Formats: sequence, C-alpha cells, structure tokens
Amino acid sequence: MNKFNISGRMKIIVTGSAGFIGFSLCTKLIERGDEIIGIDNHNDYYDPKIKDARIEILSRKSNYQHYKVDLSDRNTLDKVFEDHKPQRVVNLAAQAGVRYSMENPLAYIDSNIVGFAHILENCRNYRVKHLVYASTSSVYGANTKMPFSEHDSANHPLSVYAASKKSNELMAHSYSYLYQLPTTGLRFFTVYGPWGRPDMALFKFTKAILEDKTIEVFNHGKHTRDFTYIDDIVEGIIKSLDNPASINSNWNSNQPDPATSKVPWCIYNIGNNKPVQLMDYIDALEKALGKKAKINFLPLQPGDVPDTYANIDNLKEKYNYQPSTSVIDGVSHFVDWYKDYYKI
Repeated sequence: MNKFNISGRMKIIVTGSAGFIGFSLCTKLIERGDEIIGIDNHNDYYDPKIKDARIEILSRKSNYQHYKVDLSDRNTLDKVFEDHKPQRVVNLAAQAGVRYSMENPLAYIDSNIVGFAHILENCRNYRVKHLVYASTSSVYGANTKMPFSEHDSANHPLSVYAASKKSNELMAHSYSYLYQLPTTGLRFFTVYGPWGRPDMALFKFTKAILEDKTIEVFNHGKHTRDFTYIDDIVEGIIKSLDNPASINSNWNSNQPDPATSKVPWCIYNIGNNKPVQLMDYIDALEKALGKKAKINFLPLQPGDVPDTYANIDNLKEKYNYQPSTSVIDGVSHFVDWYKDYYKI
C-alpha cells in the first residue's frame, strides 16, 4: 500500500523512472510537489549502476515511491495501479535503441507493445485522466520532407523500435476512441544531457575521447540531428501532462490530420527545432573536453535515419513551448556532470 499520503498537486505514475528521461522528469515533478510512483524493470541494456544511482537520489524524497516491475508482468503492474489509483500516467518505459532492435526484435514486442497494452488497460480500468507516452522521431523513418511534421503521415518506419512506437500511437488512439481516455504521444528528437544513457553517442564519445580511444562515426559524419537538451524535453512533457488531450472539433475524415482526432488523442514533436551537423556536435564535445577525437568514419547503418529536424509549431502555439539550450551549452553541462559522476 501507499507508504505516504501528501497533498501534492497530482498523483502520477511514471514508468521508466530509473531511465534518463524518466529520472529527469520525476525530479521536476517531485520539486513542484506532485506525488510520484515510479516504475522501472532495471534491465541491463546498459549499466544498471547508473539506474540505481538515479533511484537512490529520487528515493530521498518523501513524495516518491519506487517499484521494480516489468510492464509485461501484468498482475504486478495491476496491483500498483490498484494500490495508488493515479490521476495521470507518463509512460517512458521502453526497450530503447534502434540498432539493438535488429539483434533482439522480440524484446521490443514484449516491452513496447505488450507492456504498453497493459498500461492502456490500467489507465482505462482506473479512469486515469490523462496518459502521456513516449514516441520517437524514428517513426518518420523513410520520410525525407523536412522539418518532420506531425501533420505528415509516418507509415514507413525503418526499425522494429520505430514500428513499436508507431504501434503505441495507434493503440492509444483506439483507447481514446473506445473509452474516451485522453492520450498524448510525444515524439522525442535525440535527447542528451546530464545523467544520459551510456549507450548513446555523447556518452560513448566522451568516454572514448577521455580514454584516447577511437570513436565510430556512422554515415561518414554526414548525419544531422535535432539534438534536444534534457531540460527542454522535460519542459515539453510537463506542459503536455498538465493539459489533457482534447478533441479536434474541426477534424475531417475526408482529409484526416495524423496529429489530431475527433477523439481526445494527439501527437506532438518535442525537439530543438535547430538541426546540427554531427561533426559540429563532436566539435562542441572536443572543446568542452579540451581534447581532440580520434575518428573512424563508417557507412550508414541499417535502421538509421540520415537526418532529423523537428517542426515544433504545434507545441509552441498550444503551450508556448520554447527550447532554450544550445548544443554548445548542453554538451558542456553534460561533460561537467560526467567528470563529476566518474570523479575525473
């Protein structure tokens, strides 16, 4: 049962709370007084020690409670919902990684599709007022029209990871239609910053450069990415969470808008809206470290999208969302955290 009872602003379940984005979101929600129930399976896709360190910090707060649960474990997940009866849910738990989805695709089905179905069922059964869930810029797949807009179709994913996230958007729509469950999907664009994931480029590049090892740069360095700092991502999540999805009364079935619906369902991009060349990103890292990288240039990898660029007009217009952290500042903040965390 609930070990605490505070008068926070909202009672919120956050799945993936030991993860990079989940930890950062929980930190902000705790600070403003919400009652947070964190759920994470602590898998070993990357070093579990950093996950444990994140939860150790969150658990110091009286308005945070943690459960080690896999979303595919329906009975245990049901019990958490039954005990806490949250008002809102943020689903950030997922098997991450584009390239890993080619090695172990079934892990994505178990976590990202079966697990998400369990979340939807609990939101339905316990009358959750708003479900916000993580999607990804990877759903744009074979699209080449830039910037990527939620109003364009995204039906050609290039990886099982992307396909699983697109499936989440469709599953959410069916629940919004059948049960009037307000759902908001957020397509994140290349998130980075302190407490980031060790499997992502910035973390791996930093480690390699400091150890005088060679970094692998795919697509011969010709990638562009809409790198988005973690604080800007969290701001977008909270703005969305606080405003449940609503019906688009102007939605036209003859010209269906892929971003909205005649039911309480919507999709938003969350990005920096300023794509950066990968080599410029590496240059910012070299300057922050005061050290040059040794680079091995490699071809484009299967499943990778060459370029990403977020159209964020919807989020700007609706919630006055405005990312404010430059890549130079964001990379510098990450390096400061990395050196402190690893005592360098």
